[in-house]
Amino acid sequence: MTRSTPIFPITPLLPEIRASLAANPRLVLEAPPGAGKTTQVPLALLDAEWLAGRKIVVLEPRRIAARAAAQFMARQLGEEAGQTVGYRIRFESKVSAATRIEVVTEGILTRLIQDDPELTGIGAILFDEFHERHLAGDLGAALALDVQATLRPDLRLLVMSATLDGERIAQWLDAPRITSPGRSFPVRIEHPPARTQESLEHQVARVVKQALAENDGDVLVFLPGRREIARAQAVLEETLSLRERVAGGRERVRAERDVEASPNPHPRSLSRGEREEHLDIVPLHGELSLADQQLALSPADPGTRRIVLATNVAESSVTLPGIRAVIDSSLAREPRFDPNSGFTRLETVHISQASADQRAGRAGRVAEGTAYRLWPQSRRLDASRTAEIMQAELSGLALELAAWGSAELPWLDPPPGGAMAQARELLRALGALDADQRISTLGRGMLALGTAPRLAAAALRAPLEHRALIADLLALMDARSPLRGEQARSDDFRVRVAALHAWRDRCAAGARGHAADSGALAAIEQAAKGWRRRLDVRSAASGVPDSHAVGDLLSHAFPDRIAHRDEANPLRYTLANGRGARLHEQTALLGEPWLVALDLRFEARDSLILAAAPLDSRALERDFAQRFVSARTLRWNDARDAVEAFEERRFGAIVLARHSVPVRPEDALPAMLSAIRSKGLDVLPWSEHARRLRLRMQALRTWMPETDLPDVSDAALLATLDHWLAPYLHGKRRLDALDGEELTQALASLFDHEQRRLLDAQAPDSLRVPSGQTRSLDYVPGEPPVLAVKLQELFGLADTPRVGGGRIPVTLHLLSPARRPIQVTQDLKGFWERTYPEVKKELKGRYPKHPWPDDPWTAVPTHRAKPRGT
Repeated sequence: MTRSTPIFPITPLLPEIRASLAANPRLVLEAPPGAGKTTQVPLALLDAEWLAGRKIVVLEPRRIAARAAAQFMARQLGEEAGQTVGYRIRFESKVSAATRIEVVTEGILTRLIQDDPELTGIGAILFDEFHERHLAGDLGAALALDVQATLRPDLRLLVMSATLDGERIAQWLDAPRITSPGRSFPVRIEHPPARTQESLEHQVARVVKQALAENDGDVLVFLPGRREIARAQAVLEETLSLRERVAGGRERVRAERDVEASPNPHPRSLSRGEREEHLDIVPLHGELSLADQQLALSPADPGTRRIVLATNVAESSVTLPGIRAVIDSSLAREPRFDPNSGFTRLETVHISQASADQRAGRAGRVAEGTAYRLWPQSRRLDASRTAEIMQAELSGLALELAAWGSAELPWLDPPPGGAMAQARELLRALGALDADQRISTLGRGMLALGTAPRLAAAALRAPLEHRALIADLLALMDARSPLRGEQARSDDFRVRVAALHAWRDRCAAGARGHAADSGALAAIEQAAKGWRRRLDVRSAASGVPDSHAVGDLLSHAFPDRIAHRDEANPLRYTLANGRGARLHEQTALLGEPWLVALDLRFEARDSLILAAAPLDSRALERDFAQRFVSARTLRWNDARDAVEAFEERRFGAIVLARHSVPVRPEDALPAMLSAIRSKGLDVLPWSEHARRLRLRMQALRTWMPETDLPDVSDAALLATLDHWLAPYLHGKRRLDALDGEELTQALASLFDHEQRRLLDAQAPDSLRVPSGQTRSLDYVPGEPPVLAVKLQELFGLADTPRVGGGRIPVTLHLLSPARRPIQVTQDLKGFWERTYPEVKKELKGRYPKHPWPDDPWTAVPTHRAKPRGT
């Protein structure tokens, strides 16, 4: 084995890394891009004593990086990949019995641990670029820590990254921390302003020309996805000559700067014969073929400058030689899960500051460089990337944890409870978990297949004759639509299948008719070949499938999104999960009675169906017989304030047939109680007596908390309807059958005999006044009760009446003989002493037939006028 030994910034630290792992089972290594950690650390550990000849597994988040890292290390050893150093990624493997370093992607690591928890023959796992915080990486690290703690204390774990929170990771792992200074050159940061209404691709083209003029070497442009890369490439090809005089452009820019700085400016004339350089525009993203990816990762030919248009696959791990300028759109495409809708989609989001710094660092790997940031300098980015586990759909994670037998793992960030509950609910619907959340035989098969649970369920349930077609569907579902032009707007998923088959069959007319992207179809075909191998399918599907075949197969992936057309609106559908969905006005699926919705955009009322396929109702009855049910249902009719009963035939939440049936007494009561809970207590027939009783009960509970009286607030009464109101509703079918007296009795039943006596004594409905008459007390929430009474009826009463155990003085509204307000007071004694003489002077002449004694203390109280003749 021949090993070349290039010097990297990480090289001086390799002895310390070896020594640390000899003494500790875990280590955190921080090293900037270009330090050499990905390729040099695994090679340095190969002959460590603690490894004892076992294998090192290196985890890379991306397939491009995994393949490139393995090939680079193999070349250092003078070998081809697959000997001492190999790699395994989805649908591609280069390993052998001699392989000691195996570079794998994140899902492969999870399979290794699940299939052999003791990790036989593996001595170390290296987690590269851990800062990206992919879901599979977090799971792999948690599983590895669990294995190390319980089965393999000799296993070494090394977490490496350029931009991670090293202190937090070290605390989580209880591990030492080593930091490499790296090797980088100064990078100048520029923020070229956008122009009004300038598209991203035109802004990129403009800044690319600036970067070519101001810098030597190649230009790396970060864009969020393949679509933006294709648009930018098209604009660049229009605006840049393939024989662009970039050297002359640089000289011209420098000359202009010199002229501006000179006191006697004289422009320098540039010769057309100055050196010309060839420009290559090279895309780089995960959907490219292996050959195209290798092209982007290889050095440019002499005399050629490259413009590399890349997604964030170029942010870390891979080496792009010759980059001297970086143009950063600040955008990336990441999965986002909405637990309210149950849908996950890739969203274009702004990157974190850590990612922006890492991208800029690409310009300083070989010499001084420039990073052009296409956002205002005033914009503040989030400090670091949010872990995918906090915002992704978690059904795959939930299935892995069910297979592991426990979700209690040493997480850096534990999965959110709500998203996990939804994930387990989906897995039960797919048949992957039983009612006790244990993994089923089907669930284990889904894990072994190595794709998203939905797609795995569809693949394993596909009949033998449709295995080739399901391989195509798995590849198409995993990729962006290959359609272009008018066909790209089609919501009929079968059009994509037809385009793939036409391309495969070399049917030129069919390919043109589907306006498909041949490059995208080639990538999809590569994935379909991988699925055919995995599903043991010998030949590919071709021609046009049966009109319902696609929908019938994919209904097993999306049983919750099987949709039935609304009879009143042909564009509207009800999903089996109870939500609404709609087709757009130019739909290709108009008139289809049954669909399976494959992609939706969540909206508050009805989600918009972006892609769907028709299915056969007979296939539903055959494959989902258990989901067709006949049941008696109750519904509250708001217009009638009454319960209605129906016999319904349903598929999930989809009502297929309904007819009215008589309401049974035992059915009506739950429906009425449910209606009251949803509408509130105001729907009840409150009489004045019932309202007053409730106010008295609330007042006494407030005034005398030590008595621990029942709570009669809205929330408490609604929560206890079954206890106090249900007996009085029994046998009724309508709320208006309950009268006010019954409601008063129901309310009074909350107080026992002693509590009712206390209520009457301390929060009475009325008071007997000195005139011998009984006058009502008016209760207002939060205030003392009010007694409205004629002044003459209180002659002789010195003190204000009190309630609530003597704690609450009554508010007196003293009235004239005509029952008009004279005074409001809680100090009756003070009124007699200070205010009454003035009131007497003013009112004696107005009401001469009523008594106005000089001494109200000894006067006889009365509610009548003076007798005639007095």
